[in-house]
Amino acid sequence: MLFYGKEVVMSKEKALIEIRLAGLSAGTHEFEFTCSATDFADPALVDAGVSKGISVKVTVEKLEDELIVTLKTSATANLTCDLCLASVTTELKGSYRIWIGYEQAGEPENERDEEYRLIDRNALSLDLTEDARETLLLSVPMKVTCKDYPDCRVFRQEEESEPGEDAMPGSNWLESLEKLKNKYR
Repeated sequence: MLFYGKEVVMSKEKALIEIRLAGLSAGTHEFEFTCSATDFADPALVDAGVSKGISVKVTVEKLEDELIVTLKTSATANLTCDLCLASVTTELKGSYRIWIGYEQAGEPENERDEEYRLIDRNALSLDLTEDARETLLLSVPMKVTCKDYPDCRVFRQEEESEPGEDAMPGSNWLESLEKLKNKYR
């Protein structure tokens, strides 16, 4: 389902992550989907390093007049450390919550938040493919460092330096500091 302004446009493709609403009873329902980055037909996911399977867990809480949908995505990404350019494999996890209400006849159209949507009460299914794709893209870290990886040259250099090596050779900053401390006592 794509949103353009206030208009909802259904995509023509078969949905990857679709919840069948027809016959869904009141209460909490859980769904699990597994797919790959290429299934989304979005090069941004492949460019982000998502290479293995993508897991999407959807929890739908159906109430009398609304649905509360919670998406939880997880995937493994092969990224590059921004500091030393070493290869880093990391787990991407994201979550997103959407409140979905049913359209009422004669209800005025107000500006709505992106997390609150209206659907027809007779809708047969709910396509969450685009929401899962966006959640995955938002879970990619802005800054990638390999602090936990021993291959990172930047952090390895910091560990190799001795704690007492902070003073420059021939520098007597400790003596100067001691004089200042004694002066103001």
